Amino acid sequence: MDKVREILENIRPDVDFETETGLIDDGVLDSFDIIAIVTDLNEEFDIEINVNDLVPENFNSMEAIYELVTKLLLP
Repeated sequence: MDKVREILENIRPDVDFETETGLIDDGVLDSFDIIAIVTDLNEEFDIEINVNDLVPENFNSMEAIYELVTKLLLP
């Protein structure tokens, strides 16, 4: 989870990812942020986040993003 937090904080250092649970629903992250996050996660973890994964519930919190990454890392 530390690497996910690091990626998120590098993209949006002004957001408290520890407590925020409405990153998408509350408009904290915009489409440019999501593109940057997806790109960095794909590169860092050698995964492929595809269009079907781009739903608000996968990006509303740091925990949800971590769960998505973990799911995609499983064989």
